[in-house]
Amino acid sequence: MPPIPLTEEDSKYNNLEQMSADALLLAINSEDNTVAMAVAHALPQIALLTEKVIAVFDNGGRLFYIGAGTSGRLGILDASECVPTFGVPQGMVVGIIAGGDSAIRIAVEGAEDDTEQGYKDLMVYNVNTKDIVVGVAASGRTPYVQYALQACREQGITTGCIVCSPDSEVAANSDYKVEVLTGPEFVTGSTRMKAGTAQKMVLNMVTTTAMIKTGRVEGNKMTHMAVTNSKLIDRAIRIIMGKTKLTAEESKVLLRKYNNDIAAVLASFK
Repeated sequence: MPPIPLTEEDSKYNNLEQMSADALLLAINSEDNTVAMAVAHALPQIALLTEKVIAVFDNGGRLFYIGAGTSGRLGILDASECVPTFGVPQGMVVGIIAGGDSAIRIAVEGAEDDTEQGYKDLMVYNVNTKDIVVGVAASGRTPYVQYALQACREQGITTGCIVCSPDSEVAANSDYKVEVLTGPEFVTGSTRMKAGTAQKMVLNMVTTTAMIKTGRVEGNKMTHMAVTNSKLIDRAIRIIMGKTKLTAEESKVLLRKYNNDIAAVLASFK
Protein backbone atom coordinates (compact mmCIF):
# COMPACT_ATOMS: atom_id res chain seq x y z
CA MET A 1 0.00 0.00 0.00
CA PRO A 2 1.27 3.51 -0.82
CA PRO A 3 1.65 6.02 2.04
CA ILE A 4 -1.62 7.58 3.16
CA PRO A 5 -1.92 11.21 1.99
CA LEU A 6 -2.32 13.77 4.76
CA THR A 7 -5.86 14.48 3.57
CA GLU A 8 -6.80 10.81 4.04
CA GLU A 9 -5.55 10.47 7.61
CA ASP A 10 -8.09 9.75 10.36
CA SER A 11 -10.09 12.65 11.72
CA LYS A 12 -9.14 13.96 15.16
CA TYR A 13 -12.79 13.47 16.10
CA ASN A 14 -14.71 10.24 16.59
CA ASN A 15 -18.23 9.01 17.35
CA LEU A 16 -19.59 11.86 15.25
CA GLU A 17 -23.03 10.30 15.11
CA GLN A 18 -23.29 10.65 18.87
CA MET A 19 -22.55 14.39 18.89
CA SER A 20 -25.31 17.01 18.97
CA ALA A 21 -25.84 19.25 15.98
CA ASP A 22 -24.46 22.20 17.95
CA ALA A 23 -21.33 20.25 18.87
CA LEU A 24 -20.81 19.13 15.28
CA LEU A 25 -21.12 22.68 13.98
CA LEU A 26 -18.73 24.01 16.62
CA ALA A 27 -16.14 21.34 15.81
CA ILE A 28 -16.41 21.90 12.04
CA ASN A 29 -16.02 25.64 12.56
CA SER A 30 -12.99 25.04 14.76
CA GLU A 31 -11.36 23.00 12.01
CA ASP A 32 -12.28 25.59 9.37
CA ASN A 33 -10.51 28.26 11.43
CA THR A 34 -7.20 26.50 10.72
CA VAL A 35 -7.50 26.79 6.95
CA ALA A 36 -6.48 30.43 6.57
CA MET A 37 -3.31 29.81 8.58
CA ALA A 38 -2.44 26.84 6.37
CA VAL A 39 -2.85 29.08 3.34
CA ALA A 40 -0.69 31.74 4.99
CA HIS A 41 2.14 29.24 5.42
CA ALA A 42 2.00 28.55 1.68
CA LEU A 43 2.14 32.25 0.64
CA PRO A 44 5.72 32.10 -0.73
CA GLN A 45 4.71 29.23 -3.04
CA ILE A 46 1.46 30.98 -4.00
CA ALA A 47 3.44 34.11 -4.88
CA LEU A 48 5.76 32.22 -7.22
CA LEU A 49 2.83 30.57 -9.00
CA THR A 50 0.97 33.87 -9.28
CA GLU A 51 3.96 35.71 -10.73
CA LYS A 52 4.25 33.01 -13.38
CA VAL A 53 0.55 33.26 -14.22
CA ILE A 54 0.95 37.04 -14.63
CA ALA A 55 3.90 36.48 -16.96
CA VAL A 56 1.89 33.94 -18.97
CA PHE A 57 -1.00 36.40 -19.38
CA ASP A 58 1.39 39.21 -20.34
CA ASN A 59 2.78 36.95 -23.05
CA GLY A 60 -0.65 36.12 -24.46
CA GLY A 61 -0.83 32.68 -22.86
CA ARG A 62 -3.65 30.92 -21.03
CA LEU A 63 -4.22 29.42 -17.60
CA PHE A 64 -5.62 25.89 -17.41
CA TYR A 65 -6.88 24.18 -14.28
CA ILE A 66 -7.22 20.40 -14.36
CA GLY A 67 -8.68 18.28 -11.58
CA ALA A 68 -11.16 15.61 -10.56
CA GLY A 69 -14.18 15.70 -8.26
CA THR A 70 -14.34 18.68 -5.91
CA SER A 71 -10.94 19.93 -7.07
CA GLY A 72 -12.02 19.88 -10.69
CA ARG A 73 -15.27 21.67 -9.89
CA LEU A 74 -13.41 24.39 -8.00
CA GLY A 75 -11.11 24.98 -10.95
CA ILE A 76 -14.09 25.28 -13.27
CA LEU A 77 -15.79 27.68 -10.84
CA ASP A 78 -12.78 29.98 -10.70
CA ALA A 79 -12.25 29.87 -14.47
CA SER A 80 -15.90 30.54 -15.28
CA GLU A 81 -16.05 33.57 -12.99
CA CYS A 82 -13.03 35.30 -14.57
CA VAL A 83 -14.96 36.20 -17.72
CA PRO A 84 -17.84 38.17 -16.12
CA THR A 85 -15.79 39.54 -13.22
CA PHE A 86 -12.74 40.75 -15.12
CA GLY A 87 -13.93 40.86 -18.73
CA VAL A 88 -11.23 38.52 -20.01
CA PRO A 89 -11.79 36.67 -23.29
CA GLN A 90 -13.52 33.32 -23.09
CA GLY A 91 -10.79 30.68 -23.04
CA MET A 92 -8.12 32.73 -21.30
CA VAL A 93 -8.77 30.79 -18.08
CA VAL A 94 -10.06 27.24 -18.59
CA GLY A 95 -11.19 24.62 -16.08
CA ILE A 96 -11.11 20.92 -17.02
CA ILE A 97 -12.61 18.11 -14.93
CA ALA A 98 -12.11 14.36 -15.15
CA GLY A 99 -15.15 12.82 -16.78
CA GLY A 100 -16.06 15.93 -18.78
CA ASP A 101 -18.70 18.55 -18.17
CA SER A 102 -21.27 16.01 -16.96
CA ALA A 103 -18.99 15.33 -13.99
CA ILE A 104 -19.60 18.87 -12.74
CA ARG A 105 -22.97 17.68 -11.42
CA ILE A 106 -22.71 13.89 -11.30
CA ALA A 107 -19.58 11.93 -10.37
CA VAL A 108 -18.16 9.83 -13.21
CA GLU A 109 -16.86 6.59 -11.75
CA GLY A 110 -13.20 5.86 -12.41
CA ALA A 111 -12.54 9.06 -14.36
CA GLU A 112 -9.89 10.30 -11.95
CA ASP A 113 -7.88 7.08 -12.35
CA ASP A 114 -7.45 7.47 -16.12
CA THR A 115 -3.75 8.12 -16.78
CA GLU A 116 -4.17 9.24 -20.40
CA GLN A 117 -7.39 11.25 -20.60
CA GLY A 118 -6.13 14.34 -18.78
CA TYR A 119 -3.60 15.26 -21.44
CA LYS A 120 -6.09 14.36 -24.18
CA ASP A 121 -8.60 16.75 -22.60
CA LEU A 122 -5.97 19.50 -22.56
CA MET A 123 -5.08 18.92 -26.19
CA VAL A 124 -8.67 19.70 -27.20
CA TYR A 125 -7.59 23.29 -26.44
CA ASN A 126 -4.22 22.93 -28.19
CA VAL A 127 -2.37 23.68 -24.98
CA ASN A 128 1.16 24.88 -25.78
CA THR A 129 4.36 26.32 -24.34
CA LYS A 130 2.84 29.80 -23.96
CA ASP A 131 0.32 28.40 -21.45
CA ILE A 132 0.46 27.17 -17.86
CA VAL A 133 -1.41 24.09 -16.62
CA VAL A 134 -2.23 23.93 -12.90
CA GLY A 135 -3.29 20.63 -11.37
CA VAL A 136 -5.78 20.90 -8.51
CA ALA A 137 -5.76 17.75 -6.36
CA ALA A 138 -6.27 17.59 -2.60
CA SER A 139 -4.41 14.29 -2.12
CA GLY A 140 -1.79 15.18 -4.70
CA ARG A 141 -1.93 11.72 -6.21
CA THR A 142 -4.89 11.82 -8.63
CA PRO A 143 -3.66 9.89 -11.73
CA TYR A 144 -5.77 11.98 -14.15
CA VAL A 145 -3.95 15.10 -12.92
CA GLN A 146 -0.53 13.61 -12.27
CA TYR A 147 -0.07 12.14 -15.74
CA ALA A 148 -1.53 15.19 -17.48
CA LEU A 149 1.11 17.36 -15.79
CA GLN A 150 3.83 14.82 -16.57
CA ALA A 151 2.89 14.87 -20.27
CA CYS A 152 2.84 18.67 -20.26
CA ARG A 153 6.34 18.88 -18.82
CA GLU A 154 7.58 16.44 -21.43
CA GLN A 155 6.28 18.87 -24.06
CA GLY A 156 7.89 21.90 -22.41
CA ILE A 157 4.60 23.27 -21.06
CA THR A 158 4.83 25.02 -17.67
CA THR A 159 3.00 23.24 -14.86
CA GLY A 160 1.81 24.10 -11.37
CA CYS A 161 -0.37 22.57 -8.70
CA ILE A 162 -2.52 23.27 -5.67
CA VAL A 163 -2.43 20.27 -3.34
CA CYS A 164 -3.06 19.63 0.35
CA SER A 165 -0.58 16.84 1.05
CA PRO A 166 3.23 17.11 1.13
CA ASP A 167 5.69 15.50 -1.28
CA SER A 168 3.01 14.24 -3.66
CA GLU A 169 3.22 12.81 -7.17
CA VAL A 170 1.32 15.80 -8.54
CA ALA A 171 3.75 18.24 -6.90
CA ALA A 172 6.68 16.25 -8.29
CA ASN A 173 5.36 16.98 -11.79
CA SER A 174 4.87 20.70 -11.13
CA ASP A 175 7.25 23.55 -11.88
CA TYR A 176 5.34 25.72 -9.41
CA LYS A 177 3.90 23.75 -6.52
CA VAL A 178 1.55 25.08 -3.86
CA GLU A 179 1.16 22.76 -0.88
CA VAL A 180 -1.49 23.91 1.60
CA LEU A 181 -1.33 21.41 4.44
CA THR A 182 -4.80 21.51 5.92
CA GLY A 183 -4.47 18.19 7.77
CA PRO A 184 -7.05 15.45 8.33
CA GLU A 185 -10.66 16.32 7.54
CA PHE A 186 -13.45 16.44 10.14
CA VAL A 187 -15.06 13.50 8.36
CA THR A 188 -12.11 11.33 7.37
CA GLY A 189 -11.20 11.86 3.71
CA SER A 190 -13.97 14.39 2.99
CA THR A 191 -11.73 16.80 1.09
CA ARG A 192 -14.65 18.94 -0.02
CA MET A 193 -14.29 20.44 3.47
CA LYS A 194 -10.97 21.98 4.63
CA ALA A 195 -8.95 21.01 1.57
CA GLY A 196 -11.64 22.32 -0.77
CA THR A 197 -11.90 25.56 1.19
CA ALA A 198 -8.13 26.03 1.01
CA GLN A 199 -8.06 25.35 -2.72
CA LYS A 200 -10.85 27.86 -3.31
CA MET A 201 -8.94 30.47 -1.32
CA VAL A 202 -5.75 29.92 -3.33
CA LEU A 203 -7.60 29.98 -6.65
CA ASN A 204 -9.22 33.29 -5.65
CA MET A 205 -5.84 34.72 -4.69
CA VAL A 206 -4.02 33.66 -7.86
CA THR A 207 -6.53 34.88 -10.42
CA THR A 208 -7.56 38.04 -8.56
CA THR A 209 -3.94 39.12 -8.15
CA ALA A 210 -3.13 38.26 -11.76
CA MET A 211 -6.14 40.21 -13.04
CA ILE A 212 -5.23 43.25 -10.96
CA LYS A 213 -1.64 43.18 -12.20
CA THR A 214 -2.71 42.82 -15.83
CA GLY A 215 -4.93 45.91 -15.73
CA ARG A 216 -8.40 44.57 -15.00
CA VAL A 217 -8.92 46.60 -11.81
CA GLU A 218 -8.48 50.32 -11.07
CA GLY A 219 -8.34 51.51 -7.49
CA ASN A 220 -10.48 48.77 -6.01
CA LYS A 221 -13.08 48.54 -8.78
CA MET A 222 -13.71 45.90 -11.49
CA THR A 223 -13.43 48.24 -14.45
CA HIS A 224 -13.67 45.49 -17.08
CA MET A 225 -16.54 43.43 -15.66
CA ALA A 226 -19.38 42.28 -17.88
CA VAL A 227 -22.43 44.48 -17.27
CA THR A 228 -25.16 41.88 -17.65
CA ASN A 229 -27.87 42.61 -15.09
CA SER A 230 -29.41 45.44 -13.09
CA LYS A 231 -27.12 44.95 -10.10
CA LEU A 232 -24.05 45.21 -12.31
CA ILE A 233 -25.46 48.21 -14.20
CA ASP A 234 -25.86 50.01 -10.87
CA ARG A 235 -22.31 49.02 -9.89
CA ALA A 236 -20.97 50.25 -13.24
CA ILE A 237 -22.74 53.58 -12.82
CA ARG A 238 -21.18 54.00 -9.36
CA ILE A 239 -17.73 53.22 -10.79
CA ILE A 240 -18.14 55.80 -13.55
CA MET A 241 -19.51 58.41 -11.14
CA GLY A 242 -16.57 57.87 -8.80
CA LYS A 243 -14.00 58.22 -11.57
CA THR A 244 -15.57 61.07 -13.57
CA LYS A 245 -17.77 63.06 -11.13
CA LEU A 246 -20.69 62.69 -13.56
CA THR A 247 -24.23 62.32 -12.29
CA ALA A 248 -25.92 58.93 -12.21
CA GLU A 249 -28.01 59.78 -15.27
CA GLU A 250 -25.00 61.07 -17.23
CA SER A 251 -23.06 57.95 -16.33
CA LYS A 252 -25.95 55.75 -17.44
CA VAL A 253 -26.16 57.55 -20.80
CA LEU A 254 -22.45 57.08 -21.42
CA LEU A 255 -22.60 53.43 -20.39
CA ARG A 256 -25.29 52.85 -23.01
CA LYS A 257 -23.32 54.80 -25.62
CA TYR A 258 -20.30 52.54 -25.09
CA ASN A 259 -22.36 49.34 -25.02
CA ASN A 260 -21.92 48.76 -21.28
CA ASP A 261 -18.12 48.89 -21.61
CA ILE A 262 -16.94 50.56 -18.39
CA ALA A 263 -13.30 50.67 -19.50
CA ALA A 264 -14.26 52.45 -22.71
CA VAL A 265 -16.25 55.07 -20.78
CA LEU A 266 -13.35 55.72 -18.42
CA ALA A 267 -10.87 55.81 -21.29
CA SER A 268 -12.91 58.57 -22.95
CA PHE A 269 -12.05 60.82 -19.97
CA LYS A 270 -8.29 60.28 -20.14
